[in-house]
Amino acid sequence: MAVSAATLAAATSTFAQPEPPDARAKAIVDQMTPDEQLIMVKGSFGWFSKSGDAVIAAGWVPGIKRLGLPSLRESDAGMGVANLMGKRTGDVATSLPSGLAVAATWDPDIAYRGGAMIGSEARAKTFNVLLAGGVNLVRDARNGRNFEYAGEDPLLSGVMAGQAIKGVQSNHILSTVKHFVVNDQETGRNVLSSRIDEASLRESDLLAFELAIEIGQPASVMCAYNRINGVYACENDFLLNKVLKGDWAYKGWVMSDWGSVHSAALAANSGLDHQSGYTLDKKPWFGAPLKDALAGGSVSRNRIHDMNFRIVRSFYATGLMDNPVPITPQAIDYASNAKVSQEAAEAGIVVLKNKGNILPLVLGARKVAVIGGHADVGVLSGGGSSQVRPVGGPALEIVPKGAAAAFARITYFPSSPLKALEKRYPSSQFTFNNGDDVAVATALAKDTDLVIVFANQWATESEDLVNMNLPDNQDALIEALAAANKKVVVVLQTSGPVAMPWLDKVAGVVEAWYPGSNGGEAIARVLAGDVDAAGRLPVTFPTAATQLPRPEIPGLIEKKNSKGEISYGLDYGLKAFDVDYNIEGANVGYRWFEHQKLKPLFPFGYGLSYTRFTYSGLSLDPSNSLQVNFTVKNAGKRPGIATPQIYASVPGRDGVRVKRLVGWQRVTLKPGETRSLTVRIDPRLLANFDVANQRWKVAAGAYHLVLGKSSADSSATTTVQLSELSIAP
Repeated sequence: MAVSAATLAAATSTFAQPEPPDARAKAIVDQMTPDEQLIMVKGSFGWFSKSGDAVIAAGWVPGIKRLGLPSLRESDAGMGVANLMGKRTGDVATSLPSGLAVAATWDPDIAYRGGAMIGSEARAKTFNVLLAGGVNLVRDARNGRNFEYAGEDPLLSGVMAGQAIKGVQSNHILSTVKHFVVNDQETGRNVLSSRIDEASLRESDLLAFELAIEIGQPASVMCAYNRINGVYACENDFLLNKVLKGDWAYKGWVMSDWGSVHSAALAANSGLDHQSGYTLDKKPWFGAPLKDALAGGSVSRNRIHDMNFRIVRSFYATGLMDNPVPITPQAIDYASNAKVSQEAAEAGIVVLKNKGNILPLVLGARKVAVIGGHADVGVLSGGGSSQVRPVGGPALEIVPKGAAAAFARITYFPSSPLKALEKRYPSSQFTFNNGDDVAVATALAKDTDLVIVFANQWATESEDLVNMNLPDNQDALIEALAAANKKVVVVLQTSGPVAMPWLDKVAGVVEAWYPGSNGGEAIARVLAGDVDAAGRLPVTFPTAATQLPRPEIPGLIEKKNSKGEISYGLDYGLKAFDVDYNIEGANVGYRWFEHQKLKPLFPFGYGLSYTRFTYSGLSLDPSNSLQVNFTVKNAGKRPGIATPQIYASVPGRDGVRVKRLVGWQRVTLKPGETRSLTVRIDPRLLANFDVANQRWKVAAGAYHLVLGKSSADSSATTTVQLSELSIAP
């Protein structure tokens, strides 16, 4: 019998289309035996796993070969495929710049391509899970993990983290989003309780997660160590069942952070689907205790089925089942990947001060002193579970003091800013000094035409920074150099905001963050003006810790050892303590400064360019009151990158108006070029959360919109009249 081409094509198309993830997952889970349904709900810490196809990494979960379900090989992944303490001998990877550096690009495409790059390396290394997607808001400038996150604003953080997750999962592997939720300091993270009212939580940290999940569709949400309003994050029914799986209809699974599980039945019934790294918990709660709870009826068979369904569904939703990772490591083009990292670093470096247009550097045959920061060998990276082992090996490793010495090293990647500058300026005479001896460094500064001082601040998971000052007497060093030479440029490699008591005395300040694998080259290219200074701050820089909602870090105490040496840490004799986030509530970062009428050192969204932009013509789209149009012009003499930002003045729940970022665009313009741009506003950004009715509510009335270069700038304004609007959570 003859078959028409159209019929054959239709049949082939139908045959080629797989069933939806829900149906495919249900078919698999329905075949699981009771014992098999307890296999994938528990995973071990990869360092200790010896069985099956386990690898030395963050975690391993055995698969079920009979049903074709793969083992989960999990790697930490803040900036790349991590290899903490080099446990996997010889295994290196490309490191993106820090999360804050990527957020400072304000470029969702850069975030996506960075995620896609590290996801491709993970896949090539046979990992199928990356514990990526850090979206905790920067509520405290001293948080030891700020460098892993995407800033203080829910919109910017949610968009940038969501795009990074989307990029990771474009490789048909799984990504998390973490740490759910209000895990905003490291001091006492296992015992503290984050105190915050529901409306404030919905309008800040939860909104950031909601946006990241909507954009990135992560396979898993990782619940945090801390408690929220007295209840552990990983057994928090309100957050996991009510908000995440109920209001947001999240279909993936909830995994615990490593060592954050405290129960079996309570955690399972409250929404935890998987106990990760059970070897770091007091018990393998989702082993025998969960089986006993199931037998005793305190956990239902339907709940166990749902836990497995959510896990297996994510296998299908991400394409992992149809595109399994290779069983042996594959070749990686590290040179190409380094370019992805370098582009992100260049776009995220922020010029904070540029007196007399000292930047970009015009050197000729001048004498230049490069001082401090180990700039002769490499660039700094952050510590902890996100630590990447760089291609070529570390340029320098230093054992830190304190508790972090057990699992972290102060690591410099082999990308020397000094060498990159020497290559860029072959006619100049560069002299390096390590800055340890202030007198020697000052003498060098007096005898040179320009001083570039590299000032570093190392941070790590598990501990917070004691204060906002640069460590190791670097502030005094900069003061002395500035007194000796009027042309001093400070390049900061920091976890986040730092105080700058010397700011008025130096000519230039550049925030380079932790700039990643090719950070030295990126810094040199920005200093030289080979690329525009395009970065914009994703966090507010306070003048000092006294401007923060909590000037002292809760739980942090001073200790003295037998030698009289002072260190800082948590008094582990404390059973628990509270951190009161109701002080600022939803007014995190620039919103706090606006609400309190405080002037920061540098505002959110701030950053200087090597050209000049004008913003004008802010107006409403006639067809849509939530869409605004405006014009940007490059009024300078060189190409540049503008990041116009739209802020709204929103009536707060306390009757005081609050400023919120509601949109932005990033655009490259030639000299003299003008571009018309459009921003659509998500109505949730104009709303307050109505707890009584469990809805977002946009109040009727006038809303003032501001177009500016930062949260403190007002280049153009307009007003929109809105009708009352109610939105489901």
